[in-house]
Amino acid sequence: MIEWIKALHVISVIAWMAGMLYLPRLFVYHTTAERLSVQSETFKIMERRLFRGIITPAMIATWIFGLWMVALGIVDWGSVWPWVKAVMVIAMSGIHGLYGHHLKAFAADANDKPQKYYRVLNEVPTLLMIVIVIMVIVKPF
Repeated sequence: MIEWIKALHVISVIAWMAGMLYLPRLFVYHTTAERLSVQSETFKIMERRLFRGIITPAMIATWIFGLWMVALGIVDWGSVWPWVKAVMVIAMSGIHGLYGHHLKAFAADANDKPQKYYRVLNEVPTLLMIVIVIMVIVKPF
């Protein structure tokens, strides 16, 4: 049973990360679209569907399966690595929330951030993911 929970957790993480890496790319391209244009309206639909249909459900599933593993006691909280991982996952969830904020701004044609902002923001989930994977696989502390 634990193997199934782990597998579902990893599947959820992959789906969450795919969306977390793709959505800010859409934001980058959306910044160049003229407001109220067909292109802008298409980006709004793509962004909303990605966020609501994939990223958010995947994040929820990631948390459910992750907390389920914690409840089963398969994490050694006496080590440092799970605490670092937990902080990084909370940070990833915060970035998720920030994406939701930007999604609402684009939907209202009220984005005030430049393309470069979204290019930089796009790197944050990657850096968090790298730390998370190292903590889980290498367990350096």
